[in-house]
Amino acid sequence: MSGDRLAVRDRLLNFLVLSCEHGGNRVPAAYADLFAGRAAARALASHRGSDLGALALAESMARRLRAPLVASTVTRLLVDLNRSVGHRSLFSEFSRVLDREARQRLLERHYLPHRERVTEIVRSSIARNGRVVHVAVHSFTPRLGSKRRCADFGLLYDPARPLERSLSARWKDLLQSVDSHPRVRRNYPYRGAADGLTTHLRMCFSGGAYLGLELEVNEELLRNAAVETADAVVASLTGLGVSGGGRSGATMRKR
Repeated sequence: MSGDRLAVRDRLLNFLVLSCEHGGNRVPAAYADLFAGRAAARALASHRGSDLGALALAESMARRLRAPLVASTVTRLLVDLNRSVGHRSLFSEFSRVLDREARQRLLERHYLPHRERVTEIVRSSIARNGRVVHVAVHSFTPRLGSKRRCADFGLLYDPARPLERSLSARWKDLLQSVDSHPRVRRNYPYRGAADGLTTHLRMCFSGGAYLGLELEVNEELLRNAAVETADAVVASLTGLGVSGGGRSGATMRKR
């Protein structure tokens, strides 16, 4: 295999790792005072509080593809697990008021364990299989401000990584082949090389060993056709030859 050619049934691609960074809007009791106001309650109930429907989709994918899943149900408004330390969006306006020591404790309790667990599973999977496909499961609001997003699925990848580019193109074709013919766009509604967990892991592992993609699903699909959406995602990944390797001990980690 050379260049950006990637065989759909490449035996090295069978191991899948799933993560869900924004799986819920839970506020731990120690931080309840930060979210006591009406503005915080509205934000928690919106797409800002969590990726609506993403956790249920990720759990269905993990169960049916027998893949390990690392998920968080703590709201991203407390700390965003998909942002790097130092990023301006790591803490929201509700948690940014914490002093430096309190923010560090927050990172140690909720942020670092998630990212370290995903990294650990990716590293051990590469050691066993030679390569791993990591899919981070997210959802996006169909309308952001006055702009309506014109896609059902977004596949985020790093264009500078040939195998990710090839895999995302094949995944798009397979998703679009299902009966509903969904609108699938690559690197939409965000850029795959922007700050995030997959971008961090690309700095830890080579492009031949680690393929990190973010799956972005329109919330409308997950509200109105959750079962059909999960069916399409699972079928397309199965068509790629990507799964948890048939292991019966897929792990579920929630924080």
